[in-house]
Amino acid sequence: MTPKILAFAGSSRRESFNRKLVAIAASGAEDAGGSVTVVNLRDYPMPIYDGDLEEEKGMPQTARDFKLLLVEHDGFLIASPEYNSGFSALLKNTIDWASRAESDDEPPLVAFRGKTAAIMAASPGGLGGIRGLVGLRMLLQNIGVIVLPDQRTISSAYKAFAEDGSLSNSRDQNAVRKLGADLVALVGKLKG
Repeated sequence: MTPKILAFAGSSRRESFNRKLVAIAASGAEDAGGSVTVVNLRDYPMPIYDGDLEEEKGMPQTARDFKLLLVEHDGFLIASPEYNSGFSALLKNTIDWASRAESDDEPPLVAFRGKTAAIMAASPGGLGGIRGLVGLRMLLQNIGVIVLPDQRTISSAYKAFAEDGSLSNSRDQNAVRKLGADLVALVGKLKG
């Protein structure tokens, strides 16, 4: 069985460092035999999660579409910017909507429980976004996602990427690609 991997970044900015970063990890996952779908959260606009809105109108179609993508994939490659020492509100809101059950007979956290993820970050700052990954790891684990122990952060992201979107430092490039490959390998083992 070919592991199905969904790759996305917690940033919708056109020249997002984190979208470039997750694309590198996705290439590593593909080369390791994974079937990878790369998406841009800009294509899934959602209102800020509001329980009253959910009760009155149900889950927005874009949230439903993204949740279905999560359900259909075995693992996730997630890159997140760090905003004020945390991961992005865009990423949190997306996870919040996708975590909601749409019926009484839907298993809790169906889009997340038993899935596997690799996380990474790129930031203009000197710490590379590592503080945001602490919170992201905790959230993902709390909703039933197995998060690979290895992660990668890229500091000074404004000068870390080459014109073609790769990382200028070959050690960083190889480490990020390896995250994708390691995710495929673990998903393959877990799926038997």
